[in-house]
Amino acid sequence: MTQFRSGCPIASALDIIGDKWSLVIVRAMVMGATSYSDLLSTPEKISTNILAERLRRLEDAGLIRQSLPRQGSIRGAYALTATGAALIPVVQELARWGETQLPDRWTPPDRFYAARPGDFDVRDGDAAAN
Repeated sequence: MTQFRSGCPIASALDIIGDKWSLVIVRAMVMGATSYSDLLSTPEKISTNILAERLRRLEDAGLIRQSLPRQGSIRGAYALTATGAALIPVVQELARWGETQLPDRWTPPDRFYAARPGDFDVRDGDAAAN
């Protein structure tokens, strides 16, 4: 269970997603990452121990879920929950801010900005987004 510093909604949200990796994981999932190896291959090069810990933290907070492993695999696929997908507009706005306020940043593809929370609110663990 998450220990919150205070009742402030901003501080409490940051207690869950305020580290340097959690929103990068959400961004990768919006872009179609579903496996541990997909998430390891992000341009930011997250280490395996940090990725495992962040995935556990995001799952404990109800932002992602892991489906049962497929045959021949030791890990299941990861998917955003409705709660996690509700972060999509936040992540998109952070990207827009970074594009306009920070020099020499790459522009996310159109499909990133086209993603909507409802695209990911799928109960079987498979995201509907491309």
